[in-house]
Amino acid sequence: KIFIMEWENQTFSSDFILMEIFSHTPTHIFLFSLVLGIFTVALLTNTIMVLLIYLDTRLHTPMYFLLSQLSLMDLMLTCTTVPQMAYNYLSGRRSISVAGCETQIFFFVSLLGGECFLLAVMAYDRYVAICYPLQYHNLMNQKICGLMAASSWILGSLDGIVDVAATLSFSYCGSREIAQFFCDVPALLSLSCTDTSTFETVLFICCLLMLLFPLLLIVISYTRVIAAVIRMSSGEGRHKAFTTCTSHLIVVGMYYAAAMFIYMRPTSNRSPTQDKMVSSFYSILTPMLNPLIYSFRNKDVAKAFSKVLGKGKSRE
Repeated sequence: KIFIMEWENQTFSSDFILMEIFSHTPTHIFLFSLVLGIFTVALLTNTIMVLLIYLDTRLHTPMYFLLSQLSLMDLMLTCTTVPQMAYNYLSGRRSISVAGCETQIFFFVSLLGGECFLLAVMAYDRYVAICYPLQYHNLMNQKICGLMAASSWILGSLDGIVDVAATLSFSYCGSREIAQFFCDVPALLSLSCTDTSTFETVLFICCLLMLLFPLLLIVISYTRVIAAVIRMSSGEGRHKAFTTCTSHLIVVGMYYAAAMFIYMRPTSNRSPTQDKMVSSFYSILTPMLNPLIYSFRNKDVAKAFSKVLGKGKSRE
C-alpha cells in the first residue's frame, strides 16, 4: 500500500496544475456560462462557414477558400483550450498530464503561427485582386492558392514543433502550477529551474519572423490597396473594396495586438491576470468574431446561406 501511494504521488506530481479562471460564485458561474456561449457561437459560425464554402460552387474562389482555412484554424484554436478549461471547472480537477500539456502547446502555437501567415496570404490576395484584376486568375490560381494555404499550415506547425521540443527539454522543479488556464509557453518558462534565457531569445526571434514579417507584408499590401482604391473612379467599387479591406484590417488588428502582447514581452514583465485576459480574447472571443466580421456581412455568403436553407426547406 505504501508503495502504491508513493507511485500515485509521483505520477500526480509529474502532472501540471492549471490555474482556475473561474470560481463557483454566482458571478463566475455567469461568466463561465458566457464563455461557453461564446465558444458555442464560435463553433457554429466557423463550422457553417467551412461547410458553406465547400457546398456552394459560387464561393469556390481564392478569397473564400482562404476564408474557409481561417475558419478551420479558428475552429481548431478554440477547441484547443476551451473544452479542457470547461472539463477542469466542472470536474474540479486542475491537473493536466505532460503529454496533454505538450499537445495543447503544439496545436495552440501551430494555429497561432499558421493564422499569422494566412492573414498575410489573404492580404496578398486582396492586393492582387484590386491592383491587378486582369491578371488575378493567373497570379492566384487554384494551385498557387493551395500552396500558399498549405505553407501557412506547415510554417505554423514548424513553430509548434520547436516550442514543444524546447519545453520538453527543460526541467521543472518546485511548484508545477501554470499561471494560465491552458498550457502556454511563456507560462511554462516561469516554472522551469533550467536557465531559459537562450530559449527566450530564440522565442523572441521566432516571434519576429512569425508575427512581424507577415505583418510587414500585410502593411505593404494594404498600403498599395488603399492607394489603388482612392484612385478608383467607381464609387460602388471603392465602397466594396474598402468594406472588404476594413474587415480584414479589423481582424488583423485584434489578432496581432493580442499575440504580440503575449509573446513579445520578457518573462519578468508578465502579469498572470493580464495574460489570462488577453489569452481569453484571442483564443475564445476572436474566433467567434472573425466569421461575423469577415463573412456574414458579405452578400455572397448571405446568398449561399439562404440557398442552403432553401434546399433544406424544400426537402422537408
